[in-house]
Amino acid sequence: ISCWNPLQSLLSSMKQACQILTRDQEGGAARIPFETFSFLYSYLASIDGEISETETEAFLEGIKEQSEKHYGMVLIRHF
Repeated sequence: ISCWNPLQSLLSSMKQACQILTRDQEGGAARIPFETFSFLYSYLASIDGEISETETEAFLEGIKEQSEKHYGMVLIRHF
């Protein structure tokens, strides 16, 4: 039995987005600005419809805290 997990699917999409949008060299940390990450995550979560706005806000708050330790950049390992 397999269960589709909307959060895992979204995080997989975000990982790919980080790898595509980063200015880091291939194989690097795949960092992107928090603002970019937040915009994309919020948009994708809203069209998914299975992740509540409250869950989205809580997740992004945790990511923001992590990004502040890295000059406002989100690393894939943060999520």
